[in-house]
Amino acid sequence: MNKETLLKELFEFSEAIRYVAIYTDEDLVYRQRNESLPDASSSDTDRYEELLVNPTLLTLASQRGNIDCGGLDYLIIRYGNFTQVVKQIPGGHISICLDKKADLNIVPQRIFEFYSSLD
Repeated sequence: MNKETLLKELFEFSEAIRYVAIYTDEDLVYRQRNESLPDASSSDTDRYEELLVNPTLLTLASQRGNIDCGGLDYLIIRYGNFTQVVKQIPGGHISICLDKKADLNIVPQRIFEFYSSLD
């Protein structure tokens, strides 16, 4: 399945998803649910977050997790206006921005299970 279709399927899966990015093999595709989301970050900063920040955070947390924690499943980053969930996938990562009201004990795992079923 191509990345654009994956993005569409993820937005249809959960209303809690505000933004999705898939970065694999140096190819970044990212979309926001719509242009009028309240408290959305800028497209420019989103791009750099996916190209620089999230890969770095995943590398650091993975290396720590692999020492004696059983690896890394995913990262949750709570910003003031939303929550970002980032997970390594073959060749890169997927990054999903959730509404700050989303239940973080349930929603990320359900999204990643759904994502795995699509791929």
